[in-house]
Amino acid sequence: MQGAESRANIGFIGAIVAVATIGGFMFGYDSGVINGTQDGLEAAFDLSELGTGFNVGAILIGCAAGAFSAGRLADVIGRRKVMMLSAVLFFISALLAGIAGSSAVFIIARLIGGLGVGAASVLSPAYISEVTPAAIRGRLSSIQQIMIITGLTGAFVANWALAGVAGSSTAPFWYGFEAWRWMFWMQAIPAAVYFFALLTIPESPRFLVTKGRHAEAEAVLVKLLGEDEGRRKVAEIRDSLSQDHRPRFSDLRDKVSGRIRPIVWVGIGLAVFQQLVGINVVFYYGAVLWQSVGFSEADSLLINIVSGTLSILACMVTVAVVDKLGRKPLLLIGSAGMTVTLATVAFAFSHSVTGADGAVSLPGSWGVIALIAANLYVIFFNVSWGPVMWVMLGEMFPNQIRGSALAFAGLAQWLANFAISVSFPWAAANIGLVVTYGFYAASAFVSYIFVARMVNETRGRELEQMEG
Repeated sequence: MQGAESRANIGFIGAIVAVATIGGFMFGYDSGVINGTQDGLEAAFDLSELGTGFNVGAILIGCAAGAFSAGRLADVIGRRKVMMLSAVLFFISALLAGIAGSSAVFIIARLIGGLGVGAASVLSPAYISEVTPAAIRGRLSSIQQIMIITGLTGAFVANWALAGVAGSSTAPFWYGFEAWRWMFWMQAIPAAVYFFALLTIPESPRFLVTKGRHAEAEAVLVKLLGEDEGRRKVAEIRDSLSQDHRPRFSDLRDKVSGRIRPIVWVGIGLAVFQQLVGINVVFYYGAVLWQSVGFSEADSLLINIVSGTLSILACMVTVAVVDKLGRKPLLLIGSAGMTVTLATVAFAFSHSVTGADGAVSLPGSWGVIALIAANLYVIFFNVSWGPVMWVMLGEMFPNQIRGSALAFAGLAQWLANFAISVSFPWAAANIGLVVTYGFYAASAFVSYIFVARMVNETRGRELEQMEG
């Protein structure tokens, strides 16, 4: 396939990927903007610990619904149209969350945003995998995670800057509205950019083939891959699809045994383990977490930015090696590294002390050890499970079941995210950070065994060669 890659229109492919990955940026921004707004939410809505957890985690219910709906809806109306719908949802959510006068309105706003995040989370990598040659698919799909982390970091930077200028996240800012409200309103700008940029890219050629629009699919593929390869690919895609019906949920069952195909369970397992290691505790509650062990609000927000920057650099490493080293080796390296670093964080938290004023801190060098281990954990995650899980979900399923399988894998991923994120405030307060982080470390260890035994390598394979 080296010849096919050399004939590909890399400039056109790069432009398409750049637009599609804005969805990743929005995914990251909408997920990360909550980090640093908790004080404002608690003050405005008089929230308990459980109430804070639900306001923070409400977006994840929408994400689960959005991911589940988007996969199948994309099989009906197309990948691009569903991504455009997600951009509209991002915009509405940003405006409504910032103006919310009650917890109920805020939760509705975050649910709406979650629908957009869920859709973007499964469709951006799927779309990218469907318009890129196999030889460079991993590299280009990995850019999605870079954009997710860039969105997270962008939210962290915006929150830090707004809180710094206003004096704190709860202080009045422009037009008398608190800074935390502006943190949400800032999201409307990239949401609008995403919508109009999507108007410039073509529909997925694989979707066009499923709809019988072969001439349109061939035109897109010829522009992407060159004339001879584009025409050959149309025929190959047609052969990989069932000739008697269009994609549907029942395709997830094996025709002989009637059981769910093993590849679907592997995809669900990858999606769930990515969340059970607790990564979004760092991204959603980082500021609160570091304040709980003695860091100031300003320092905690700055730590978020450092973590985000390290995440981007780690993802760049993945872009460089994922098509050379492969998907499975990176997942195994990540699982091993996360097991050690998470266990170290848990051990460091076991040394926390409570002062006479009730403030919790880590004495001596334990605060530094926890900080270093946490950031090494973030690096291991973002060089492996962060980008590679999305790469694999976008490419591992056969054409006939990709949309349906993504629906279930995306649903599982966001439900696991919801369970971990909403439970964290309660777990930290009632069973402690040691046990909580010990659970994340144990999950990372089990994920190593899962990958070693269940996951097959997909590097260099055409989407039409995927079996399940």
